[in-house]
Amino acid sequence: MKAFFQKHKNLAENILLLVVLAAGCLWMHHQYGQQQMQQEIAEKILRFHVRANSNSKKDQELKLKVRDAVGAYMQRELAGVENLTECTAVVNSHLTDIIAAARQVVTKEGYDYPVTAQVETVDFPQKTYGDYTFPAGDYQALDVVIGSGKGKNWWCVMYPNMCFQGAVYEIVQEDAKESLQQVLSQDEYDAVLKSRNYQIRFKYLDFLNGIFPKLRK
Repeated sequence: MKAFFQKHKNLAENILLLVVLAAGCLWMHHQYGQQQMQQEIAEKILRFHVRANSNSKKDQELKLKVRDAVGAYMQRELAGVENLTECTAVVNSHLTDIIAAARQVVTKEGYDYPVTAQVETVDFPQKTYGDYTFPAGDYQALDVVIGSGKGKNWWCVMYPNMCFQGAVYEIVQEDAKESLQQVLSQDEYDAVLKSRNYQIRFKYLDFLNGIFPKLRK
């Protein structure tokens, strides 16, 4: 009898091991797919990134005023831009003016923080903007840094234009959504839609949900 129970115990352990290995393979496959999707999205957009000097209330307020000034300037300059290459070229050709617009705000508010601006590769964590969640990874961005740049940042998508639609930056308007949909493939567009997030669940092995992390598309 003891040998019978030991035999079945070993069988159950082997089955559990196979299930765990299969789930691990599923998780790695999902992670690889996420990385590939992020890289494809990153090749089609340009982000706008403003870093505050610190997390103090005044520095955070200053960050938003700099955002507004740079945004108002770039909205005019980017009018009529039709593709990512053109957008990036326009931004690069106006970096001196972008810095000047930001510094004017900083000085007006009584600060002497230095300001830098450049188009560079920035490592973003997962970020949600309106109804859209962009996966973590490297993206090209207009990176505006105020002072030490150690405070919380603000960001949006500069191309396609999701930054300058109306006066409220945090609301993505319908024409901006359409612009994004035109630039991305349907799969990529679906991937960043916040409402399409899902969790991979082990339907018949619910206990494994406590073992493996929740995966989001």
